[in-house]
Amino acid sequence: MKFLGKYMQIKKRNVGIAWKKAKMSKTCYLFLLPYFILFTVFYILPVVMSIFYSFTYYNVLEPAKFIGFENYIDLLLSDDVFLIAVKNTFLLAAITGPLGYIMAFIFAWFINELPRYIRAFAVMVFYAPTIAGQAYLIWSILFSGDAYGYVNAFLTKFGIINEPILWLTDTKYMMNVVIIVVLWMSLGTGFLSFVAGLQGIDASQFEAGYVDGVRNRWQELWYITLPNMKPMLLFGAVMAITQSFGVADVTMALCGYPSTDYAARTVVTHLIDYGTTRFEMGYASAIATILFVVMIVCNKAIQALLNKVGT
Repeated sequence: MKFLGKYMQIKKRNVGIAWKKAKMSKTCYLFLLPYFILFTVFYILPVVMSIFYSFTYYNVLEPAKFIGFENYIDLLLSDDVFLIAVKNTFLLAAITGPLGYIMAFIFAWFINELPRYIRAFAVMVFYAPTIAGQAYLIWSILFSGDAYGYVNAFLTKFGIINEPILWLTDTKYMMNVVIIVVLWMSLGTGFLSFVAGLQGIDASQFEAGYVDGVRNRWQELWYITLPNMKPMLLFGAVMAITQSFGVADVTMALCGYPSTDYAARTVVTHLIDYGTTRFEMGYASAIATILFVVMIVCNKAIQALLNKVGT
């Protein structure tokens, strides 16, 4: 109790100091006010409302009715399709998240060593899938289930298969195709931030590092490059987690909505189903809240790992 009282005194004193500093810099906070209002209205308020509605039965037409944890109980114990979606989402996140993140950094690292005019072209090539919008639709042609699909035509020509494979409707192949497409699209904003971070490192640090005992490129990467890029690495990790857990458009466009036996179902497509098709907004809010909590936990875990870089 004595420790708790001392802790509260310190917190109260810190709040007082922060409040005095805020009053001294009130002009600066006035300039930040428009952003704070927009951030509150379009980010904090929707999250709070989603958490609130997750404890209600709400179908848009009728007033929300409080039902406690019933939505969460149904999700975790009764909704078999949701469990399939969770399995698929974690599979996608476990493969495309780390692998896409590592690939983005490795490509950025290699591209940074190229001459400037080649570097600009290479960055545009790798970033093209992100700025091209629905570029992933080209994969529906490559993996078309008839004999005219490029993959089927290639495999048939060399005698690897005797008949076309239904890549986008056969439950054995659907998730494999989705993983390939998501990896292809993973070189996005995180990749661009890695390139910018690598170019922003002062060259004199590398010279000082070799004087202090750095012997090879791997030590240079661990003790100089990565510590200088911690903000970019964290941003790239957040983007990778968001993209891997938020996969929906790719599965819906390639595998259909709903997919065969829900084999390509993800948590976000399940959310879209209940939110925009069935209008069970309370149930959809529970799905969104669970996804939000999982992403926060993953972000905190990644942040803790990145803090150990260079140590």
